[in-house]
Amino acid sequence: MPMQHSYAVEVEWTGAGDHGTATYRSYTRDHVVRIDGLPDILGSSDKTFRGDAARHNPEQLLLTALAQCHMLSYLHQAASRGIVVTGYRDAATATMETAGSGGRFTSAVLHPVVTIADASQAADALDAHVQASADCFIAASVAFPVLHEPTIVVAGEVVATGGEHA
Repeated sequence: MPMQHSYAVEVEWTGAGDHGTATYRSYTRDHVVRIDGLPDILGSSDKTFRGDAARHNPEQLLLTALAQCHMLSYLHQAASRGIVVTGYRDAATATMETAGSGGRFTSAVLHPVVTIADASQAADALDAHVQASADCFIAASVAFPVLHEPTIVVAGEVVATGGEHA
């Protein structure tokens, strides 16, 4: 039987100013995201949509969630396979298309660079990304492809790379 997990966040718009939404330009997109027990996240819309570039926007946070989920799934895979990971970083990218008043993400590409302790495990470390991708709850929940182009590093040297894999 599937287990259910519930999550709760509070989002409060703080950009009403003196006139609220009287016009498109009369308000800011500033808001606060609150999660019990955690620091607040100051949010806005993307600067393109009249947002504050000094605050996090939903598009960035969606990509962040995808990158975090893949990393955590990958670290689980590595530990399960006996691969010692000593470093992990990702410079994730995503593409969103807009039309009229709406839009949607069309793709995301993760670029994880994983440092491992043992070069003989490079192929398995690369393969672990495939299972991590399948295990990621967030990637399984979005309606666009989430690809990954991993790089495996040992002692500062690239020992394996992978192409775009879903």
